[in-house]
Amino acid sequence: MTVAVQRHELASFLRSRRERITPDQVGLPQGGRRRTPGLRREEVAQLAGVGVTWYTWLEQGRDINASEQVLEAISRTLRLDPYEHTHLFTLAGAPEPAIKTECRVITPAMQTMLTQLEPLPVAVRNARCDLLTYNRSYNWLMGDVDSLPFEERNTLLQCLTNAEWRSRLPDWEINLPRVIAGFRAAMAEHLTEPAWKCLVKRLREESPFFERVWDQHDVSSERILTKRFLHPDVGMLRFNFAYLYLGRRSEIVMTTYTPADEDTAGKLPMFS
Repeated sequence: MTVAVQRHELASFLRSRRERITPDQVGLPQGGRRRTPGLRREEVAQLAGVGVTWYTWLEQGRDINASEQVLEAISRTLRLDPYEHTHLFTLAGAPEPAIKTECRVITPAMQTMLTQLEPLPVAVRNARCDLLTYNRSYNWLMGDVDSLPFEERNTLLQCLTNAEWRSRLPDWEINLPRVIAGFRAAMAEHLTEPAWKCLVKRLREESPFFERVWDQHDVSSERILTKRFLHPDVGMLRFNFAYLYLGRRSEIVMTTYTPADEDTAGKLPMFS
């Protein structure tokens, strides 16, 4: 990633996180009519204890450097979760302080393991269905996940709002209610977190299917063990799923896709 692209990504990421926080969530009055959702730039600057001009330049992608202390303050103000916190530091080009949390399991050793499992598709997600990492086979299976912006790399969001993604899931109408029920069950421990509430709000607005299923209030911990995929180049694929939780009480799970038949096994790509 070039420096210019990295700054642009940082600017977009900060705007997206700022716009999901409402004034009342941070103890500010709602005030008059707002042209954009969420907090204003000057409000973020005030709460984080940084200059308005400086923060504006940061959100505009200008060539400025942010200290770890400033990034920590911005992260707290925007109520970033550990995954988003890591992403902020990465885009800002700052060394991230050690965070003692299970969200820090995506190590170089794990990336090597995902590569070694190719050509089997493998993905690692958190309880909110965010894709934390994946290998090249998964990228091939789902159609260039690499091209999705960071904040869009959520499997539930893509299944419900991305027609190209959904076209690869012939049984999506059968399977998604179970996924949504599992998502609702997981959200019970995250009810006040902006990242979860923002995702639910967006899904309710953009997906009538999600709205209908969500209003049924079903919860479930049952996992899907077999799933079909329709790849535009090789046709139908069938996989058995295996789930590996990365810690005794971790919400991070690695899912491996093992071919359910010889036909599927013969269609998987080989990477050098």
